[in-house]
Amino acid sequence: GMHTWVWGYTYPDFMDALMPLASLPVEIAGRNRIQRAMILRSIMDDPAWKGGDYTEQPPGLTPAIHALMFMVSSPLQWQKDAPTREEAEAMMAQMVERYRRSLDANDMIYAFDASRFYDPSPHLERIEAPLLAINSADDQVNPPELGILEREIRRVPNGRAIVLPITDETRGHGTHSIPSIWGGYLAELLERAPHR
Repeated sequence: GMHTWVWGYTYPDFMDALMPLASLPVEIAGRNRIQRAMILRSIMDDPAWKGGDYTEQPPGLTPAIHALMFMVSSPLQWQKDAPTREEAEAMMAQMVERYRRSLDANDMIYAFDASRFYDPSPHLERIEAPLLAINSADDQVNPPELGILEREIRRVPNGRAIVLPITDETRGHGTHSIPSIWGGYLAELLERAPHR
């Protein structure tokens, strides 16, 4: 999603259409940046991180994973998936273990600090291609109550925005990875896009 906004103004005549998912075209700030900083500090404040020169994953990776889990979670889905205390604790343990097997502390630092200077907002008027931004109402990274997407999309000459309602199918920030939810909008966008 974020790269889509940047490509839109950096290479305005390169693409026929743009569809950023699960993102906002503004500086990463507020709760979003604080969550990212929590992830960074959880790892970097751990002496076992050793300035990135560790030989095994530092324990600080676990609290970083906890912050990530809340960042990308969907309250409705978590409640449905774990309606009892026992199920919630088991789900948490399984998720932490799965993340610990797949994540690397240095990679996580890089990934979550890479957005430090992201801010397409000064350039939105330069986006030429038809753009359809899609977020979901249960995305806690880009919560709709901020009104940012609705405000900023007005500055994109051929821009349109949709906030998908919370349903049994949406998965918070992870909705961006479920094309069955937004695929129809993509087909519509490509149908009306000029072919260069």
